[in-house]
Amino acid sequence: MKPLILSISLIFAFALPAAAKDWALGGYDAVGYSFGRAVPGRSDIATMWKGKSWHFVSEENRTRFEADPRQFAPAFEGFCPVSLADGRKERGDPRFFAVIDRQLYLLRSDVELRRIRRAPDEILDEARKTWSMVK
Repeated sequence: MKPLILSISLIFAFALPAAAKDWALGGYDAVGYSFGRAVPGRSDIATMWKGKSWHFVSEENRTRFEADPRQFAPAFEGFCPVSLADGRKERGDPRFFAVIDRQLYLLRSDVELRRIRRAPDEILDEARKTWSMVK
């Protein structure tokens, strides 16, 4: 019996990271960012959009997202605007974010978060220029 339990456990242990690769925002609730919080969504409250599984802390947040997903999706497809402004295309980390003019931006680290807070207009202008060339 123990070998069977161990085998089943190993199957699930390898399957979970593979499934998590399809989770948008690393499983964080996209709607939560509009309230200034990066909160992990629940695995049982999710919806599919653009080939990714989007997770939420509540049914209400899922409903809000499904009504207008583009409102909550990160700009630059989740790439860090500070990196883009510096000429590099690097993914943002869902734990570091800024909401500027109701648009979500994912940053690579706390360093980039501080930079965009100091000069959001300049950084976003440069990021848009780079994005138009690299996307």
